[in-house]
Amino acid sequence: MIALDTNVLVRLLVQDDPDQFAKALAVLERVTETEEPCLLSDAVLCETAWVLASQYGAGRAEILAAMSELVADGRYAFDAPEALTETLQAFENGRADFSDNLIGACARRRGVRTTYTFDRKLENHEGFTLLR
Repeated sequence: MIALDTNVLVRLLVQDDPDQFAKALAVLERVTETEEPCLLSDAVLCETAWVLASQYGAGRAEILAAMSELVADGRYAFDAPEALTETLQAFENGRADFSDNLIGACARRRGVRTTYTFDRKLENHEGFTLLR
């Protein structure tokens, strides 16, 4: 198994640097040929969502579409696939950021009763307790 760093994944998604895109695509094509899984870690997914929003102005719908495409693409493996599916559903229907949803989903999958936060967006979000 191999893994991709955030900057490589972003190049694949936004294709804004032709040289880097070509190099990233070559790696992905090798993965396809060898049928070797390519890990996209939770950290990479969180960073990618942040980069897409902060550097490329992507909205929730665009981030959701990008992440959904990655999940549907059989070349990728994930740290916690079930938590990622839960994350995408919560992200689509809620106000919390992608990373907050993933933090909550991973915690719940580990049996955590609640995750304490200062983030007011998470005040009534399942699995979070706002510290006041």
